[in-house]
Amino acid sequence: MNVLVVDDEELIRNVIKEYATLEKYQVYEAANGLQAIDIVENNDIDVIVLDIMMPKLDGYSTYKEIKKIKKIPTIILSARNDEYDKLFGFELGVDDYLAKPFSPKELIARIKAITRRNNLEDKFVYKSLVVDFMGHTVTIKNEEIKLTPKEYELLTYFIKNKNIAVSREVLLNQIWGYDFFGDDRTVDTHIKMLRNNLGKEYRELIKTVRGMGYKFEIKE
Repeated sequence: MNVLVVDDEELIRNVIKEYATLEKYQVYEAANGLQAIDIVENNDIDVIVLDIMMPKLDGYSTYKEIKKIKKIPTIILSARNDEYDKLFGFELGVDDYLAKPFSPKELIARIKAITRRNNLEDKFVYKSLVVDFMGHTVTIKNEEIKLTPKEYELLTYFIKNKNIAVSREVLLNQIWGYDFFGDDRTVDTHIKMLRNNLGKEYRELIKTVRGMGYKFEIKE
């Protein structure tokens, strides 16, 4: 898999490259947005890790230009943790947002999650739980479980990001949209209903991460 790391700080690029290389990823580097665009034009890039604050062309403007060439899954990095930055990024269509300083291991996990999302198979099977993405159905022991549209979206999002802690804020942005004016209780309420529908055997797959959000945890 080809990963493009775009950051004006060489140290950060080197750290990401070190961890990505351990995963056998081919890493391309760019110190600014213009270099990134040139690399995308001339190489087959699978995932982009993109800093916001850069010389010559900021991350958001770079992302807009790259989208004109090809839609590539993108994780935004930012030293700022402002809500506006996150919402603006999601509005543009970025796949994930990670604030600096960040854990390289978490970044790699998020890259893997994006890869799974974009190469998702037709079905997810865990013991007797089957989620048919093509048929838009969920069954347990061959009996269909009736979920609301939002519950189904939550479940599929969790599956695509399994074993990764996801904040309530990200869930609101990804499931309800960046322009949703509700609060965290909306997420908690739907999680509670989803757990109830999954029943005793599978409700515990959705773990509460104290002070953050939730994690869909399974042993592979």
